[in-house]
Order: sequence, then structure tokens, then C-alpha cells
Amino acid sequence: MSDTKNLPVGSRIDHDRYGEGVISETTFTSYNIIFVSGGERSINKAVEDLSVVSIPEGAGDGGGESDFTFADMEYALEKVLEKHNAIQSMVELGDKWNGGTMTLKPEDDSLSSKEIPIESFFHKIVMLRDRIRVMEQKINSNDKLTDEDKVELQQYITRCYGSLTTFNVLFKHKGDHFKGAGKG
Repeated sequence: MSDTKNLPVGSRIDHDRYGEGVISETTFTSYNIIFVSGGERSINKAVEDLSVVSIPEGAGDGGGESDFTFADMEYALEKVLEKHNAIQSMVELGDKWNGGTMTLKPEDDSLSSKEIPIESFFHKIVMLRDRIRVMEQKINSNDKLTDEDKVELQQYITRCYGSLTTFNVLFKHKGDHFKGAGKG
């Protein structure tokens, strides 16, 4: 096979400079190849100095192309982003609060008040919620914690959410609200 632009992982190749190697990973533009002579290198798929030694049995359709479809790639990418909490839905501030300010006024009249745009305060509340969710995911996926430890830590997180229910008034959509242990 002369086309070296769509080789699957596990393919054995020969490179003019580095010798024989095995493709350990593919990206859109390059292969990560572990070479027998030592070391792993990223090689551009467009290089002309690659030749195919062998392709793993059952890989692709025999023409060197992978069975991995664009839909498969989208699904895999979505799962990775979800796992690392990189997919965040847009959380909206309730309409009645747009352009509003929050005033913190001390009891002592000799001290000055502090005004904070509600949008800024709301943004910090949403960031706090997202960070608690990441912490929750890290606890649940931690293989060093016992199930009992995970349950105990999860109860603390639920109590944190419960303490934050006061701020639900700021959210436009009820689905974005904080929920404590007593809410379903």
C-alpha cells in the first residue's frame, strides 16, 4: 500500500531516517510512532519517507482507512470534554436582575457601602457551582477512596449545595438551581 496518510494505530512502518516503528497514536495531521531504534516521534502524515511494513489484521477496510467515523470522533470528544467538565451549558441570570447592583452596607454608618454588579456576583456563584461539580466528579472517580469515604464526601457536597440554595433567586431557569438533600 502506498498511501500512508490514513494508517491505523498498530501499523508497522519504516522511516528513511528512524527505521522501523509502530504507530501508537494518530491525529488529523500526524502519527506518533515508537521506533525500534528508540524513542517516540511525531511524524507528519504528508511526509514521503514512510513506507508500510504491515497493517494490523482487521484494521480499517483493507485500504488503510480506519473504521473510526466522524460520528465516533464526535462522541469520543464529547465524552472526554464531559469527563473534564469542559462542556458547560450557558447559565443565564434572571431577567429582572440584568443591569442590577448588589449593595453591601455595614451597620456602622461611618463605613462606606460596597456596590457590586449582580452579573459579576452571579458569575462567581456559577463558577463556584462548576468547581464543586468538578470536585464531585474527582471524588467519584478516585480509585483510592473507599465507597464509604465517597458517600461521606458526597454528603458534604450536598450540604454545600443546600447552603447555596439562597442564590437560586438569581437563576433564570429552574433547572440551573442548587438542590440540597431535601429537594428533588
